[in-house]
Amino acid sequence: MQPKWMTSIEEIVGQRHVLTQPEALATYAQDGYTLSREVPLAVILPGSTSEVQAVMKVLSRHGVPVVARGAGTSLSGGAIPVAGSVVLHFSRMRQIHHIDWENRLVEVDPGVVNQDISRAVASEGFFYAPDPSSQRVCTIGGNFAENSGGPHCLKYGVTVNHIVMADIVLANGNLRRLGNSTADPDGPDWLGLLIGSEGTLGIATRLWLRITQRPIDSTTVLALFDHIDEASYAVSEIIAAGIIPAAMEMMDGLTISAVERGAYPVGYPTDLAAVLLIELDGEPGLTEHETQETLHRLALRQVRQVVKAQNATETNLWWANRKTAFGAMGLISPRYYVQDGVIPRHVLPDALKTIRTISQDYGIRIANVFHAGDGNLHPLLLYDNHDKSEVERVKQAGSDILDYCISRGGSITGEHGIGLEKISEMASQFNRQELAAQRAIKDAFDPTQLLNPGKLLPMPGRCIDYAN
Repeated sequence: MQPKWMTSIEEIVGQRHVLTQPEALATYAQDGYTLSREVPLAVILPGSTSEVQAVMKVLSRHGVPVVARGAGTSLSGGAIPVAGSVVLHFSRMRQIHHIDWENRLVEVDPGVVNQDISRAVASEGFFYAPDPSSQRVCTIGGNFAENSGGPHCLKYGVTVNHIVMADIVLANGNLRRLGNSTADPDGPDWLGLLIGSEGTLGIATRLWLRITQRPIDSTTVLALFDHIDEASYAVSEIIAAGIIPAAMEMMDGLTISAVERGAYPVGYPTDLAAVLLIELDGEPGLTEHETQETLHRLALRQVRQVVKAQNATETNLWWANRKTAFGAMGLISPRYYVQDGVIPRHVLPDALKTIRTISQDYGIRIANVFHAGDGNLHPLLLYDNHDKSEVERVKQAGSDILDYCISRGGSITGEHGIGLEKISEMASQFNRQELAAQRAIKDAFDPTQLLNPGKLLPMPGRCIDYAN
């Protein structure tokens, strides 16, 4: 027999919008993090903010944990249910409500796909800047929860820099509007606190996004290297010269071999060690100056070839090739596990050497594709999920990479979040007092611990070693 609260939920959203069939629930047991899964009790599909409020009031009254979910592209287990929880899925709330051209704002539902916003405003010369590699499928609600970035965050910033206001439903069903249309907080920045909190403090049900005017001029440069260290040094030297590219991405040889088998092959030589993809934009004169300076800096390194894109078709192909890198791993491995550590740019050569050493020590292949300009590493640890020993080695290797990032003054995540994956590493990044402060915020917003429980923060009383 179904619990009484489920009958109440069906009355709110409609019976067909509450999924309980085992085959349906199984599709929500996992997200982009492949090392854990849990089947929810039910999946609820609300159609409006008022329905989310009503649903949360029922679930809160009965003490049922809730995981808000968008497209499920989270790479840290943030959208994986916990035992005894329900999933609140926003596939019915996917409308672009209003485009305010004068104030350059777009009002959207949380289920709107990231790339659809840029498409909606492209005719007037605008775009939505945060562009995760999953932008063709990931949703704005998930971007809000994870403070998502992407290749263009180097120059334009991450999600927190582009959301000015949001309607938030709290654990008890109350509604709060945080921020304002001027993007100037008139008190504590509550909106900034919620963005990136991974659904543990509140659920966004309506968002107002800042759109950006497309630059007048842009140039895309492709640099091919025989030595990955040379590509790494080039990254630091370009930034040190005062140039802030719109994007600066790197792929190593193993990644190149995967993307060249995919849907958008560029025709890279098979023996390349690294590819550096650089986009520069702005006013025509400045862009030309920065392009020439970038070409000069690249020429100072041992670079095999440097090419400027001749047209939009070529540029789009290069970017499509790069943005399908994660998916292309399926062409060379049964599974992959992606890490998301951050290091200062100047230690990039040493970081890649360390990752190579970890790869050799654990006997696993690691492909590297990452946002080189801001030091956000994405080592892809390739493994066979049927090999239990290899799965354990992959987990430990990933932890070692994060420990290295912390040791060099970096961070355990740049944009993928903590989720289930990095809870243990939180105690390496933060000391006991810092974690207690974060826990106090969680307790204030969600005292009954119903919103995405078991994510982001180590559980109280858990036996872990804290940072000094």
